[in-house]
Amino acid sequence: MVLRHDQITDERLEALRARIGTYNRPSFYGVGQFNEFAGRDAIRHFCQGIGDANPLYLDEEYARKTRYGSIVAPPCFLYGVYWCSGRVGGLPGVHGFHSGSDWDFQRTIYVNDRITVKEQFVDVVEKQSKYAGRTVITYSVTTYRNQRAEVIARTKGWSVWAERTAAKDTGKYSRTEPARYTPDEVQAIEEAVLAEEVRGANPRFWEEVSEGDELQPVVKGPLSHGDIAGFVAGAIGGLTHGIALREFRKHPAWMYRDEKTGAAEAVVRVHDVADTAQEIAIPGAYDYGCQRISWLGHLMTNWIGDDGFLKVLYGELRRFNVIGDTQWCKGKVTRKYVEGGEHLVDLDIWAVNQRGDTTAPGHATAVLPSKVE
Repeated sequence: MVLRHDQITDERLEALRARIGTYNRPSFYGVGQFNEFAGRDAIRHFCQGIGDANPLYLDEEYARKTRYGSIVAPPCFLYGVYWCSGRVGGLPGVHGFHSGSDWDFQRTIYVNDRITVKEQFVDVVEKQSKYAGRTVITYSVTTYRNQRAEVIARTKGWSVWAERTAAKDTGKYSRTEPARYTPDEVQAIEEAVLAEEVRGANPRFWEEVSEGDELQPVVKGPLSHGDIAGFVAGAIGGLTHGIALREFRKHPAWMYRDEKTGAAEAVVRVHDVADTAQEIAIPGAYDYGCQRISWLGHLMTNWIGDDGFLKVLYGELRRFNVIGDTQWCKGKVTRKYVEGGEHLVDLDIWAVNQRGDTTAPGHATAVLPSKVE
């Protein structure tokens, strides 16, 4: 199995920059939009894929008694509509890593909303990286609208593009040892997973929040192949057989051929096949970037409760989260204030692994109910 290895050249960058300002309209016939409707099943599958058991998203009887009157979707469900990562193409044979998202949520997603998507390619930045030398960051802005043409959310997403051979040569992750836990450590992790708190129907009033408050962590791990497969089923989907083959014929750099079987495989198999990940100098299969940012969204909606609203969610993907790693999603209140008639709380949020590495730093803003409203 050998992935295509191409270089970042001045000519390719010039061609990429010439596309700034153009729009990508996702297609249902190839790589593009996964869910169009926020159906009850689609919402449930997304929640199953990120491990979010909040009854507001899953239990019709419970949801009818909330201020929404029906099931709603978690904000990051929009990743399950369209995976917005700044991956605008244009550098075949160079590997793209989803590296962050900056979400501005404006409306609640109600069950059975029909969601349309429009993505604009907005910028290209060249950088030097310890991981792979010459790299490129591409940015796009994606707008999601409901059936009434109201904006649900906008997000700026970005991907880092690195030459596969250069990444291998630097060996940045060559000394990263696979996760190993004692039985007691596994037990402690599982207890932390089960200690998750969903605020739910108990309102978190703005007046009750203080700067410096820490959030109850949401723990994800040790990461398994099943965790990745579940997320793919609920949020990413996949192309198979003739549909996949037609896409590979149009975009040969999206695939490689298994040397043993001759089967065509998508390069995205880096997320579930260790050998493929190791071709780009990563120790093993690893999570999707939007999967980890969705975990930070899960942290926030747990804390906010049914009567609040997640307004801003920003996350950077700094390190890989490979099979066996565990992530503690944490947060801390940094500011509370009133603006535009809304009672707002700013928070620092982050994911940290069992090695103590912060893998996904970020921040969020929540709108909370007030006792004086």
